[in-house]
Amino acid sequence: MTATTKRPRRVSNLLKRIGNSDRAMRFVGHLAVAYLHLVRATSRIVYEPGNVVESFGENLPGILTMWHGQHLMAPFVPQKTGLDIRVMVSRHRDGEINAIVAERFGFGTIRASAARDPTRVIEKGGLRGFLEMKSALQEGVTVAMTADVSNVIARRAGLGIIMLAQSSGRPILPVALATSRRFRLSNWDRTTFNLPFSRGACIFGNPIWVPPEGGDEEREGARLALEAELNRVNALAYERIGARDD
Repeated sequence: MTATTKRPRRVSNLLKRIGNSDRAMRFVGHLAVAYLHLVRATSRIVYEPGNVVESFGENLPGILTMWHGQHLMAPFVPQKTGLDIRVMVSRHRDGEINAIVAERFGFGTIRASAARDPTRVIEKGGLRGFLEMKSALQEGVTVAMTADVSNVIARRAGLGIIMLAQSSGRPILPVALATSRRFRLSNWDRTTFNLPFSRGACIFGNPIWVPPEGGDEEREGARLALEAELNRVNALAYERIGARDD
């Protein structure tokens, strides 16, 4: 290997180390917070229902959920609802950015990752995260997590959130957020970046309860019901802003 070929590799490795450093992660996280504040300050967002606590009543605390590709919009969930919310954030390095954003917007965080392979649940912190979320619900705290499993199939609800609802006895609260001006990636979850000076809609759906004594059939029924309700409120959010979820 010549010195000419070694040099680009050294530069590439250096850039990778810088990009993965704690300082870089914090910098990107703070930039994201500033950008989201800009989007929120310049956008007109309607909420349905307007008073979440009053409308949901005994359905609180619950498990707030949305499709993964909309997770960047989570800070737009109304801040003045009186809800104490803790968000599940991935233990992956990239999760540090999401944790900074969540905490700066006033959300507590629970660090865990959903495992595609059930045998790796403990390794990835999934079991600990599950127990922390269940404990938070028992304390009267609403928790938030995406419905679909990361890097698997977009907009297909996983069983993890169904199991949490069944084990905790608390309902799943679907929510969809959309803005008229946006940029969407062509990745697995169609990640949406919301742009300033938009019209927006934040729509809460009907609670999904999972029978406490239900078996596989009941859990699958609840999973399908969650998918249908998320798709319904997602379509409604785009309808409210005169756009399509394309």
